[in-house]
Amino acid sequence: MATLLLVDDDRAILHILYDLLSEAYECHTADRAEQALEYLEVETYDVVITDISMPGLSGVEILRRVKERMPATPVIIISGMVRGMKHDLIAAGAFAFLSKPFQLEEIEDAVVRAIASRGQLVVE
Repeated sequence: MATLLLVDDDRAILHILYDLLSEAYECHTADRAEQALEYLEVETYDVVITDISMPGLSGVEILRRVKERMPATPVIIISGMVRGMKHDLIAAGAFAFLSKPFQLEEIEDAVVRAIASRGQLVVE
């Protein structure tokens, strides 16, 4: 079973993501980037889903750390911020960028694609 790290300071979003994905995947949650980075020190994840704008460190720092330590791990960015950031985040290594509000099917599809791509990267 794939393991996902879900990161968002909005607890309602975090609960929605957990409820949506926890039946098919093992899900760990963090409500701030610092907590997520602690998890990343001791656990390997198949996919990381993170918000960008959070108090303290941002999701950009999570993306940077994941790409440094585990380059095969896809990072899906969710954000209510302007789409203008999308190209910069993809260039920095994000697997996908989904704007809030997002459709639940978009998240499910992005996770399935991310897990499939991770398998290909690990094999290569």
